[in-house]
Amino acid sequence: MGRLENKFAFITGGAQGLGKAIARKLAHEGAKVTVTDINSQGAKEVAAEINQDYGAGTAFAFDQDVTDEARWQEVLSLSHDAMGGLNVLVNNAGIGTMGSVEQETYEAFRKVQAVNVDSIFLGCKYAIPLMRDHGFGSIINISSIAGIIASHNYVSYNAAKAAVRHMSKSIALHCARTGGKIRCNSVHPTFINTPILDSIKEMFGEEEGLAKLARQVPLGRVGEPDDIAYAVVYLASDESKFVTGAELKVDGGISAL
Repeated sequence: MGRLENKFAFITGGAQGLGKAIARKLAHEGAKVTVTDINSQGAKEVAAEINQDYGAGTAFAFDQDVTDEARWQEVLSLSHDAMGGLNVLVNNAGIGTMGSVEQETYEAFRKVQAVNVDSIFLGCKYAIPLMRDHGFGSIINISSIAGIIASHNYVSYNAAKAAVRHMSKSIALHCARTGGKIRCNSVHPTFINTPILDSIKEMFGEEEGLAKLARQVPLGRVGEPDDIAYAVVYLASDESKFVTGAELKVDGGISAL
């Protein structure tokens, strides 16, 4: 414990799945955390669990639609005041749809880009000025192995997560040129056992659905949320103080094929 003492972390999409695991792991390592989600009740429950386990005042929760520019400004200010600072931003909120370029509707395509890409632009745009006041900072954008390896039937998700990967590099270079106190990196999971896999489980049944996905991964299994949370801890900590503009693949070896 203690790898993240004096860190103040803001995590989007924190009501479940990766966001919840990340928030809990950051708090376990000594950070104060703010959990936001469009599911405000879920965010509050996660914060309450963290405060019960790690002490009152460790976690805070706010409702947030990550596509709403004005709400980004409001909630970052509220979070900054609640925690007493801001030096870690984890852009985790995301959605995915299945469909080829001919099958996907333009409405669905735009929604995936808004939640997965626009939110990161907005979060970084308004968080960076606040982060500069609190020592060395770290931005961690959750992309996907789908941002590196394409599939014929995930056109919206592939496009969005590839954009996250490259935007993270642009943001890293900007931050390096403007003082070098803030780093920016992307994390690229493969299949992780979170609610994003529910449609696969419903289609094939949970056991067969997970086994079907596991057969595509060299390590032979689907990942767990903590596999990604540990990667975020490293990037949030000063252990990674010379790492920026990088992509951390947590994919069981699938990108090595």
